[in-house]
Amino acid sequence: MIDLDQPHHRINLLTGEKVLVSPHRSKRPWQGKVEQLPSTDRPQYDPKCYLCPSNARADGTINPDYKDTYVFVNDFSAILENTPVEQYNHANLLQATTERGICKVITFSPRHDLTLPEMEVEDIVKVVNLWQKEFNELSQKDWIKYIQIFENKGEIMGCSNPHPHGQIWSQSSLPNEILIESYRQKEYFDTHGVSLLEAYVDIERKLDQRIIIDNNHFVALVPFWATWPYETMIVSKKHRQHIGQFTENEKLSLAATCGS
Repeated sequence: MIDLDQPHHRINLLTGEKVLVSPHRSKRPWQGKVEQLPSTDRPQYDPKCYLCPSNARADGTINPDYKDTYVFVNDFSAILENTPVEQYNHANLLQATTERGICKVITFSPRHDLTLPEMEVEDIVKVVNLWQKEFNELSQKDWIKYIQIFENKGEIMGCSNPHPHGQIWSQSSLPNEILIESYRQKEYFDTHGVSLLEAYVDIERKLDQRIIIDNNHFVALVPFWATWPYETMIVSKKHRQHIGQFTENEKLSLAATCGS
């Protein structure tokens, strides 16, 4: 048994990748760049914000005077629905395939100053309901193979607008990491007869070293193989293929987890 205070690598169960861990490095003096915290003194409404209710977005579209959550197709989508299916191949060395998709933006609240964890649980439930609704509708399109719901939070993560919002990307092919994770989870299940994440969460709950939240339906934890500061993972305690299968109680529990 190794001493985990020594330099070592950990295995990401979902990808098989090695993650180098150097605990002693946290003791080094730091005189490099220090990021300033963004101002938390934001107004409830900003007349210059592209995402606030009734304001004009960058393309001239006027937002409705929405009262809860609001979703629309991204005005500057990374992938587009009307992209033709084409391929490029030069001597089998330079290869490319077009990617078709739909990118949407979800504002969590009309308020410019409220981030997701600062909202009331009942208001977060409305966000979860919209996530589920959008997932179910997008999944009806037979050409969409993957749907990702996410939030880039903060300027350092490339967030282009301070109004709290998330995104939904749906696309015509599966990303490499999803293919790898799906393969490894299937391989584990075929070998052990139990899901990889179920077995992993059982161990983490027994160790109780990296658990953040443990409620009736979800466990939020810092994965053993975490790469980034504040990296966390939320795992459902029940076997669900996607968010579209969550029950009302599970959605309420998820909202409470996101708001904690």
